[in-house]
Amino acid sequence: MLKVIRKIASPLSAVFYLIIWVRNYLFDKGIFAIKKCGVKVISVGNITVGGSGKTPAVIYVTGILKNAGKKIGILSRGYRRKSKGYLLVSDGKDIKCSVDECGDEMYYLTTDTHVPTSVCERRVKGARRFLKDVPLDAIILDDAFQHRWIHRDLDLIMMDQRFLQKVDDIDQSMLPSGTMREPFASLKRADAIIINRKFSQPRPIPEKLIKYFEGIDVFHGFYNAEGFFDVKSEQKYSVSDFLGQKSLIVCGIARPNSFLGVLEQNNIDFTNKMIFTDHKDYTLKEIEKIRKQFYDTNAYSVLTTQKDAVKLSKFSKELDDIDIYYLKIELKIEEEELFINKILKIIN
Repeated sequence: MLKVIRKIASPLSAVFYLIIWVRNYLFDKGIFAIKKCGVKVISVGNITVGGSGKTPAVIYVTGILKNAGKKIGILSRGYRRKSKGYLLVSDGKDIKCSVDECGDEMYYLTTDTHVPTSVCERRVKGARRFLKDVPLDAIILDDAFQHRWIHRDLDLIMMDQRFLQKVDDIDQSMLPSGTMREPFASLKRADAIIINRKFSQPRPIPEKLIKYFEGIDVFHGFYNAEGFFDVKSEQKYSVSDFLGQKSLIVCGIARPNSFLGVLEQNNIDFTNKMIFTDHKDYTLKEIEKIRKQFYDTNAYSVLTTQKDAVKLSKFSKELDDIDIYYLKIELKIEEEELFINKILKIIN
């Protein structure tokens, strides 16, 4: 049924493509002005909707620059947050707002990186306000490939390897019938691309798509499972500690297959699961459903993603009698030294 609906929406995809083409043309010709903010800017983005690994990439790049002694800040629009305008999320020491106010991804980035963070729909305005609040050497833009109003010194694109393999599939069509925010031709604006295989085996770029990657530095990424962390105590456990346990899997991310895949690879039973929509805004109704399924199935614990853990932690009182653990993953780059050098060359 979903495929039928997506095919019906194909004419709208053509309209969306035209709008994107005209918009990019206006930027390329300088009719729409691109403005600088006064410091080096690195953008991490993609050309598809969700699930490519932008958040782990932002964390990875932030780590490179922190290790180099740079003062780094992260600026995002704050997807699905319950606030508007500019908001300083953290000055690098204290978190100044709730997950609802800044959005789950930004809260996740803030607690993981421990660097200054802020949100603003208008990135130029946000960057300038950010720099007034916190002294920075560089700003990392989260999900800003399409936000061309702000100048960037490096445009980094994340590509999901699994998505690339879907040649001639409707997924490789423009929104709303497909999942593409921009056509493959837009990759010419990228300075570097990371093809993220996540937990799967590496596969070559399909021959039909190779032309779009020519002349661009292409790196290859994958995920490493650091372990499970207790949501309440932050105590770390190895993945093997959960072998043979009957757990309830709770997941609300764009492409849950990667999360379920790593559980399967580590022989963790994931048959008892509750899959929600991406960026799920959990309410007491969902918490009650989770509690019911947990006890109805005699589960030992709840296993979830780090993004979901951020939102579930709001219900610590309601879930106090249930052990909840999140899987922490980190992005690794096969060509690590070359990638680090490229990042540092931009900043230094």
